[in-house]
Amino acid sequence: MVPNRQIYANILLDDWFKRTFGTEARKKIMELFLRELIPEHDIVELTYVNTEHTNPIEGKRDVRVDVECMDRDGTRFVVEMQLARQAHFYERALLNSTFAIQEQSVKGDINYDFPTVYFIALLDFSFHGKDSRPLYKYAIREETSGELMTPRLKYYILELPNCSKALTAEASIIDNFCYTLHNMSSFTSQPEELKDELFNLLFDSAEIATFTPKEKAKYEFDMTTERDIQNFIDYARQEGREEAKALRDAEIVKAMMAKKYPVEDISEITGLTASEIEKLS
Repeated sequence: MVPNRQIYANILLDDWFKRTFGTEARKKIMELFLRELIPEHDIVELTYVNTEHTNPIEGKRDVRVDVECMDRDGTRFVVEMQLARQAHFYERALLNSTFAIQEQSVKGDINYDFPTVYFIALLDFSFHGKDSRPLYKYAIREETSGELMTPRLKYYILELPNCSKALTAEASIIDNFCYTLHNMSSFTSQPEELKDELFNLLFDSAEIATFTPKEKAKYEFDMTTERDIQNFIDYARQEGREEAKALRDAEIVKAMMAKKYPVEDISEITGLTASEIEKLS
């Protein structure tokens, strides 16, 4: 059950992140966010595109991203939300961004003049250790001179906990944005410092009282599932017994498969191989 005192939903959870940032009804949130994050790109009109990408290599898993949208000039924005550390994060970011490039190519076109692709990762943990900046930008550059190889592929990483300037006079919109997403479910009201259009829309979207009965039921189920997964992990860590590990493995796999977690994510959390996960599921 959702605690009675909880006013706003945790919009970082999978379906609720997509509801907030990946639906036509709330497209304004994505537009305002991207305008703040990438002010050099003049966003005109976003269109959501398919988040399922077919892997052209036979036998390899297809790729699904959280949210993907395209501006009128063809620029693509791939937006991913991660709640916990995962192995090979940079490599996964690179792989997932390439599908947005491939799908822009036109057969017979040999000049490869594809529009820019932005891969944007929102991390609910600090990935860079002691460096506490909320925003990191990456591009492909020559190793010695730093010369940019291409401006058409860019990577932005937002670390939500790195928001020490939030709610101060020095805070940027991005500082406050990270703070809001990281703390949304703990707010009891919308802070006065967060009253512009972007934050008004975020708080409106997250307010549980405005959910339909179906949405409320789904959110309570998701919250229970997330707590169960964490409880199983905590129990196994504390007990350290074989029977606890077996219980943890079976229950976590069942819960995560029900929520359509990628197999590699389940493997990273449980330490199981893909074949062991298949057997348990």
